[in-house]
Amino acid sequence: MPTGLKASSSPIQISAAVTELVANTLVSDQIDLTLNVLDNEVFVVTQINLDVDAPDSIANTSTAVDATISTTARTTVGSIADQNVLGSASRQIVCNAGMTPDGGIAFDREDPLFSALEMDYLGIIATNNAFLNLVGTNNGNVKQVRARIYGYRATASSSVYAALVQSELLSA
Repeated sequence: MPTGLKASSSPIQISAAVTELVANTLVSDQIDLTLNVLDNEVFVVTQINLDVDAPDSIANTSTAVDATISTTARTTVGSIADQNVLGSASRQIVCNAGMTPDGGIAFDREDPLFSALEMDYLGIIATNNAFLNLVGTNNGNVKQVRARIYGYRATASSSVYAALVQSELLSA
């Protein structure tokens, strides 16, 4: 349990999905966490699962599908290098016409899946929403990501809650 927080729920799972409206265009969907802000409630994320569609296999073209879960709205899909991104997934087909005439080599990546053994959580969401972000690159078809966030609700003291909210909003 993170210092300064008291669990207010059992472990829960929240599922979401988002589909591009137009191929290769960023789309973001708000995930409502239904937190009780009057009681300084936060969501402690313990695990994330992102299931990203495969990119299109197009001869002589590298393609990709990238997705993230973030604590605030984003104008790009972002990566785990960004302070407000809790987890990311990427599926790519890297194609070099001279080396891969059959359409390319596929790569998958998901960071992180769950917290390390020495950590209690991946992140804390202090505002009432998380965001599921998706963008494809060089695909002919629209792509989708399905997500599941594992965690629990917890309450914080007023000072801890204020610090968490301010930190989250400044990381945008």
